[in-house]
Amino acid sequence: MCDVCGCQLHEHHHTDSKVVEVNQSLLDANQKQAESNRSHIEKMGAIAINLISSPGSGKTTLLEHTIDALGDSLKIGVIEGDIETERDADRIRAKGVPAVQLTTGGACHLDAPMVHGGLHVLEHFCHGAPLDLIFIENVGNLVCPATFDLGEHKRVILLSVPEGSDKPVKYPTTFKGADLFLITKTDLLPHFDFDMEEAQQEAKTIQPDLDIIALSATSGEGFDQWIAYLKALVAKQVS
Repeated sequence: MCDVCGCQLHEHHHTDSKVVEVNQSLLDANQKQAESNRSHIEKMGAIAINLISSPGSGKTTLLEHTIDALGDSLKIGVIEGDIETERDADRIRAKGVPAVQLTTGGACHLDAPMVHGGLHVLEHFCHGAPLDLIFIENVGNLVCPATFDLGEHKRVILLSVPEGSDKPVKYPTTFKGADLFLITKTDLLPHFDFDMEEAQQEAKTIQPDLDIIALSATSGEGFDQWIAYLKALVAKQVS
């Protein structure tokens, strides 16, 4: 599948100059909007984190436990991306945190213009109050979201233990653009053939500066490292 337009490669030839020009134009427009989003987010006083993973890796559960762990120490807003439904946004709202649901209607990723609209809605929900962190939970997919800058400051890739430790080498573009690699659901390690060393080494081969945290939102193992990472980001922004 093409990582720009989502088509099957046999359906048309991407060597055609018009196709290349259209795709490049779309990406250029997205990049300009992403840079505008980043400036907008900084004016809100926040840092944005783009969460990317396959479906079922635990992004929403991670956010729920993160909200619980941080309490009132940091102000959080969430932009949720899904093909359909507001279920994930409803889970975040139940934690008392403002959440905007962006439904793509079939698109396999969020893009910067979608997030631009979501930021304005989020500001409305917050009544203009400043935020410390804005989490953007992307559509569950390890391919398409890698191509699109949303205006985030940090890109976090989640990989759960049940998915297998070979995913970094299978999806190198996704890991190459990452700032942090979260290995989730580590409480399930006794039940799955997941090679922790393989996953970490292959991810580091792709992105040598990649930070890696292994954690379980269920058991709490390693979760303090994630919370410390977030607090350090905000402290650096404030200073």
